[in-house]
Amino acid sequence: MAGFDIVALIMDRSINGPHVARLLGDWRSSRPDYVSLAATLRLLILDGRLPLRTRLPGERGLAAALGTSRTTTAAAYAALRDEGFLASRRGSGSWTRVPADRTATPPAPEPGDAELDLSCAATSAPEGALHRALAAATAALPRHLPGPGYDALGLPVLRSAIAEHLTRRGAPTSPEDVLVTAGAQHALALLLRVLAGPGDRVLVDHPTYPNALGAIQAVGARPVPVALRPDGWDLEMLAATLRHSAPRLAYVIADHHNPTGLTLPDDERERLIALAQATRTPLVVDETLAELTLDDDAPVPAPLAAHGDVIAIGSMSKAFWAGLRIGWIRASPTLVRRLALARATVDLSSPVLEQLIAAELLADPEAVLSRRRASLRARRDALAAAVRSALPGWRFSLPHGGLSLWIELEAPRSSALAAVASRHGLRLAAGPRFGVDGAFEGFLRLPYTLTEPQLTDVVERLAVAWRAVAPDHGRQRDDAPALVA
Repeated sequence: MAGFDIVALIMDRSINGPHVARLLGDWRSSRPDYVSLAATLRLLILDGRLPLRTRLPGERGLAAALGTSRTTTAAAYAALRDEGFLASRRGSGSWTRVPADRTATPPAPEPGDAELDLSCAATSAPEGALHRALAAATAALPRHLPGPGYDALGLPVLRSAIAEHLTRRGAPTSPEDVLVTAGAQHALALLLRVLAGPGDRVLVDHPTYPNALGAIQAVGARPVPVALRPDGWDLEMLAATLRHSAPRLAYVIADHHNPTGLTLPDDERERLIALAQATRTPLVVDETLAELTLDDDAPVPAPLAAHGDVIAIGSMSKAFWAGLRIGWIRASPTLVRRLALARATVDLSSPVLEQLIAAELLADPEAVLSRRRASLRARRDALAAAVRSALPGWRFSLPHGGLSLWIELEAPRSSALAAVASRHGLRLAAGPRFGVDGAFEGFLRLPYTLTEPQLTDVVERLAVAWRAVAPDHGRQRDDAPALVA
């Protein structure tokens, strides 16, 4: 019995044969069936689409779902065990893993002298609007000078402005529902401090925002990934993970997902909330990119808070300017007060002047956002055209919003590409930065936040760097000459 308990701790979820068959798609090739099946399963594991610690169906069950023989599935499982991609125990089944030498996640790109930084998906300040907001905030500042300047909940004027902003978006909100934070990352860190702790599991999209993974690990919790499909969320897998793993909370990015650009449709938002409520799992929704729908004909779903009880994180960073360091949490007044008490051990409040600037910008957000969207749309289209021309083997879907392209490379060389690109004046965030256990070596996030001429230059440099690491060149050429800007 003890053995079963240990295995139960190892695994995060189970998956049935029909679900695996859908993930596999057209898996057969000219090679023997067991080789093709093993290769496709291996690719799903490495790309994060089949998460680690997932119990696969038995050999007989998978064979029935695929319309093949048990001999084929048994041989495929045996090949994956030999390569270190599958672990098995008699009576407990088989579950996904990766070999020990593949689990390392590359470190975050460090600040340096790179001419063109694509490791950060954030925009420059809206100069005219920011200057006007600064002037108005400076004029309002004397009213706040007689006080100490500390307010753990946030200035009432900003809490009201945020509440009105969220209400206009479709999520009725009162100022008592709002806690002002030092950005979205601070908001998530506070929520994890209050709602999770060492040893707890936290469900996350896979891929997801790298700093969210860091925040989860910083409190001693463990991220439990649920892979995104190329076209959206796998709610069947998410439901299985909620039931089997009993995570302390779930963190999702439902609007212009970072890094994939996907947006959760309205009907699936209702189902996601129902799944979380059925398992009593607090649902934390990151809305930092929700304002950046770039295409006029793209659907704009109502906020998840319009469908039910969720905890929402927002920020000025992506749509306005990260330099303000102003974000917020929308939650029940009870949780807001708990978070404010916990905040005292981290910081006492957000800066007064920056809060006043944020309140001014939120009074008329469309004055900034309409121009921001038009600029980003042009940059997105310029980057997409340049990549398609210079690197036709790279595949991506054009996102309707957000700040970046999520590109599938011709070969899993993302970390090598990032290393070589640094010698061409580029700083990149390799695909595994966005995953757990070394997944997404075959992907790269490319933000379109630089100017159009800069983005054209980026792609030219990327093409040179890619030629140094592409598999048809036999090996990575560390001595490739740097491109002169």
